[in-house]
Amino acid sequence: MKKLTSLIAMLFLVLSANLTASIGSGKKVLMVLSGYGEDEGETKPGYEFDEFAKAYIVFKNNGVEVDIASPKGGSVVADKYNPEKEYNKIVIADTTIMHKLENTIATKNIEPLIYDGIFIVGGKGAMFDLPKDQKLQNAIAKIYENKGSVSAVCHGPAALVDVKLSNGEYLVRGKKVNGFTNLEEKAFGKKWAKHFDFMLEDRLKERGAKFESSPMMLSHVATDERLVTGQNPFSTSQTAKQLLISMGIKPKTFELFKEDRTIELVAEILKGSNSAKTQFIDNVKHYQPELVAMYGYYSMMHSENKQQVTDSVMLMELASPYMQHPQLSLVLAQGYVKLAQKEKAKSLLKKLLKSNPEMEAAKEMLDNLVAAN
Repeated sequence: MKKLTSLIAMLFLVLSANLTASIGSGKKVLMVLSGYGEDEGETKPGYEFDEFAKAYIVFKNNGVEVDIASPKGGSVVADKYNPEKEYNKIVIADTTIMHKLENTIATKNIEPLIYDGIFIVGGKGAMFDLPKDQKLQNAIAKIYENKGSVSAVCHGPAALVDVKLSNGEYLVRGKKVNGFTNLEEKAFGKKWAKHFDFMLEDRLKERGAKFESSPMMLSHVATDERLVTGQNPFSTSQTAKQLLISMGIKPKTFELFKEDRTIELVAEILKGSNSAKTQFIDNVKHYQPELVAMYGYYSMMHSENKQQVTDSVMLMELASPYMQHPQLSLVLAQGYVKLAQKEKAKSLLKKLLKSNPEMEAAKEMLDNLVAAN
């Protein structure tokens, strides 16, 4: 009898959990996308599908209903992306959200009071049309003043820079925020940044925001009560999670996608964690070695002191057994030179030229090192 009672109790718990999941959280979020893009971002930049996908998955998995808006409504263009990435495949297979994506709500038709939160997706396009959208600004202010939560990631905070509350003050004034930094723009935004009306970091500071950030392309989420902002694409999932928390939802535990997990590991390595290095080496299949290598590469290209050079070299060395690329080896050799490790630089350059004898930059560097002796 006791076994039967226990079995019935277990079945009841399972059915209750399934029923709760099917009912959802009862919360509703509006996701906002730039409508500026054309030709997959070649002619005009649009929104980042990767960011949209990662955030939407967090919302869906927590039973949150999602609507999508853009300045003009209708179909909007994403910058070029890889549809084979795990998170993108999940969203592309979701016919309900893809239908909404093809039929976005025009911002003039937003009903702010039906939403518990708003999430503004990034992408360079957000710098062009979202800051000029007065209807969107009004909707953001109304959601916030109705005790809703406001969130944005990467270039998405561009939509917040001119949002004013009913007291006449900027929404971001006196609040902790972040977004795509000046350094990240310098490293990755060369094509479009020269056309921006402002630099995002600078404008947020001008509006009185307390801008905070992590080193280039590391994940960072700034939370100030019901205002949540993420620094870059790698911050997307955690930004969406923090938005849910600010809405009173306890998010389900989720595993970071491979690239986000890799960047999280890079952050630990840069803090000096030897266990993180070991974890990478022992479980390399769980990470993206090429992303570790590229982080070291770009960090090296924009290093401003010896410690940054040392860290960049360390990351490139860590990933180089799993990613063989002539340009990576060349930059690694440059790092050795900056650290006065000339013999290591010469050895690497000789090896590089053996497999790439036509590489003039490597020849010149090696000749200069030999001549210096």
